[in-house]
Amino acid sequence: MNDLSLITCIVQRGRAEKVVDAALKAGAPGATYFYGRGTGVRQKLGVLSKLIVPEKEIILIVTKDSQTDAVFDAIIKAGKLNKKGQGFAYIHKIDRAIGFLENYA
Repeated sequence: MNDLSLITCIVQRGRAEKVVDAALKAGAPGATYFYGRGTGVRQKLGVLSKLIVPEKEIILIVTKDSQTDAVFDAIIKAGKLNKKGQGFAYIHKIDRAIGFLENYA
């Protein structure tokens, strides 16, 4: 398969389920999410660093190219990613993959 994309989304801890639900409703076949810890911005803020929680949830969603825009837009809305400090998302083109069920239902 060469018509796949990977959407990666990083949100504050506790928000992944809402984002995944929105992605599934928008046509994503599934998602994987796990926990991580962010670093960098907190260290630069000094006293204000207490406002940013380092624990994050990382969401991975593989989509067919025809679904990618709808799923990406849904996670932006659900994760409130258009607001500063809520997280971020990006898309990678997948060159090769195995195990993706083409006819899921």
